[in-house]
Amino acid sequence: MPKDYYNVLGVEKSASQDEIKKAFRKLAHQHHPDKPGGNEDKFKEANEAYQVLGDPEKRKKYDQFGSSAFSGGAGSGFAGENGGFGGGGFNGFGQGFEGVDLGDLFGDLGGMFGFGGGGRRGTPRGSDIQVDIELSFHDAIVGVERDIALTKAVPCERCAGLGAEPGTKMKECETCKGAGTITFQQRTMLGIIQNRRVCAECQGEGKIPETFCTSCRGVGLDHKRKTIKIKLPSGVNEGDMIRVRGEGEAAKGGQNGDLFLRMHVEHDPRFFRDGVTIRSVVEIGFSQAGLGTHVDVPVVEGGEVSLNIPAGTQSGTEMRLKGKGVPKGTHRGDHLVTIQVVTPKKLSREQKKLLEELNLNE
Repeated sequence: MPKDYYNVLGVEKSASQDEIKKAFRKLAHQHHPDKPGGNEDKFKEANEAYQVLGDPEKRKKYDQFGSSAFSGGAGSGFAGENGGFGGGGFNGFGQGFEGVDLGDLFGDLGGMFGFGGGGRRGTPRGSDIQVDIELSFHDAIVGVERDIALTKAVPCERCAGLGAEPGTKMKECETCKGAGTITFQQRTMLGIIQNRRVCAECQGEGKIPETFCTSCRGVGLDHKRKTIKIKLPSGVNEGDMIRVRGEGEAAKGGQNGDLFLRMHVEHDPRFFRDGVTIRSVVEIGFSQAGLGTHVDVPVVEGGEVSLNIPAGTQSGTEMRLKGKGVPKGTHRGDHLVTIQVVTPKKLSREQKKLLEELNLNE
């Protein structure tokens, strides 16, 4: 049955990419299985919808062909909205392809138009997982090690992911006779097309266990909570995505998906980041500016650095703390400190008299 991904995320078809992203994040936080009251099925459903609508190219394909364009099943993305290759251009060729196996004729294009291609499916791959990581401004700059807890599909420990009860053998799938695919005919505007799809019984493997694993019931996978330790690099920024290969969902007889960590950096009112440069403001009085002084300036890695402010420093002067900015590879940016001279709002009589006597006009 076709899936309405817009309805899953609760957005209109005209929604912007930013609105789609916000809707997914809201649902992900609401339904994440690691949270009390989380719903794993709804979490996966929202993630599936976002994987399509969050990608402008995939979204365009979905708007044209619907969810069948991503199902890998019979007829995916073939019919278009008006019954043929996006709505036209092929009338009159109906009977010329009677009984032709277009899976062989079109080769690799079969996956695009749903013809399926010949032979068994390629190596399956588990789904990717995306996790949002909240970082302090300090940790984003200097780097930090985090424990990431995930509930995900992992190979069944009892059968080592094979789906067969230990000690039993695999046998030929009776449904596909070991081919891994099912051949069928489909009537289209081009005539009757011979098509192939992956066998649902053996999932394209051509073999099934004589006795299914009593733990996973032949699926080859379990859902378990796993904690992994990740070293986040220094210098990450808001919205950065870090890829951890092989830490996504497992797939029976295939390779794991990847884990994607999206960075969200908290604001620190003391600092402003400008690429690899850190900026901050230090306020001093005009007596300090005129006579010169030393001030302690907070730096991003923690602690303070003493900064010498020479006599006669003007408001708006920038002073450089070399190598105290954002790390990037073997290089590190600088920290620029803007000196702001503050004029006192209230003066005593003596202070006013002294200033009048000094007659500072410059």
